[in-house]
Amino acid sequence: MQRKTVIFVADSLDNAHKFQAVLSKLDVEVAAGSSVQFKKLLAQHPGYDLVIYESQGDSLGSIAQVEQVLVEDGSASLLVIVDDASLNEFRLPVQVKSDFVVRGASSEECSARIRQLLWPGNESSSSDYVVVDNMAINLATYQVTVGGQPLDLTYLEYALLAFLATHPGRTYSRDALLRRVWGFDYYGGSRTVDVHVRRVRAKLGPELAQHLETVRGVGYLWSV
Repeated sequence: MQRKTVIFVADSLDNAHKFQAVLSKLDVEVAAGSSVQFKKLLAQHPGYDLVIYESQGDSLGSIAQVEQVLVEDGSASLLVIVDDASLNEFRLPVQVKSDFVVRGASSEECSARIRQLLWPGNESSSSDYVVVDNMAINLATYQVTVGGQPLDLTYLEYALLAFLATHPGRTYSRDALLRRVWGFDYYGGSRTVDVHVRRVRAKLGPELAQHLETVRGVGYLWSV
């Protein structure tokens, strides 16, 4: 799956908190703000893929305006958050790819609808991803992105990073990493782990590299 950009627009804290948690588990970059900031957010993030918009008050009028903006801007999709009380009058936009969730829907339902709009027909799920700060590790495709840009890793560099990142908070000795990452058939010295750790740190950059800690006299740890 390709990393996407989501514009999240809501005026209520409950939806903001819920969707922040949902979106943090997906391979997306998020720009969030209130309805007053809607057009400014779009202008600041051209090429956005999805707008999640909380409908309040004059739902028919506000959603029609959002739909028109998306039609003019391009091919972005729209997910509308609707109140129960507005369902009788609510009409799903037809000029853009769209869907809706009712306020109070479960996080699982919200995530499923977002994935369907962003990656239709793709069987990968949020469990295929490890997201740390602005880095996303795609466990299904063996790819890593930082800030949306692909990271050029060798297979063993990727395997080492993915193994440690999927086992956070646990220290592994060099010998343990050789067994778990390189495999039992590897007969080289354990110092090859140090070499690969240095290469991974250099490619991650100083901020992300801080997560890959050296535990003196033991081995390495991925901290969260």
